[in-house]
Amino acid sequence: MRVISSLAALASFFFGFGYYTMLAKAWVTATGRPEAELKAGGMAKPMIITIICQLLVAFFLAGILGHLGAKMVTVEGGLITGFFVWLGFSVTTIAMNYAWQRAKLGLYLIDGGHWLGVLLLQGAVLGAMGV
Repeated sequence: MRVISSLAALASFFFGFGYYTMLAKAWVTATGRPEAELKAGGMAKPMIITIICQLLVAFFLAGILGHLGAKMVTVEGGLITGFFVWLGFSVTTIAMNYAWQRAKLGLYLIDGGHWLGVLLLQGAVLGAMGV
């Protein structure tokens, strides 16, 4: 399960890289912070945290998918599970946090879309390869 979870995490990490590269200007604008300020802290710490978190998300998504039973360990089952995890946990948590932070709607939409893509991709990989 760890190897498959790692592959799912790796796939979603590269998805996120492409996603945020494509939406970089919109994301910077949506943060409401100057680009220089965002770059000042460096990239190493956020990248390490992202990799660790992607691994954890994939591992626990695999656990949820596995607990649903062998009939759900398919691409379709992985997509459905990823979608419901996104809807029930990710996008709602982001909404609460961003509401209190008074973040812009654009940031919520960009980050929420990223997590939808991550969980759908991880669910599909886990469902296709088995947990």
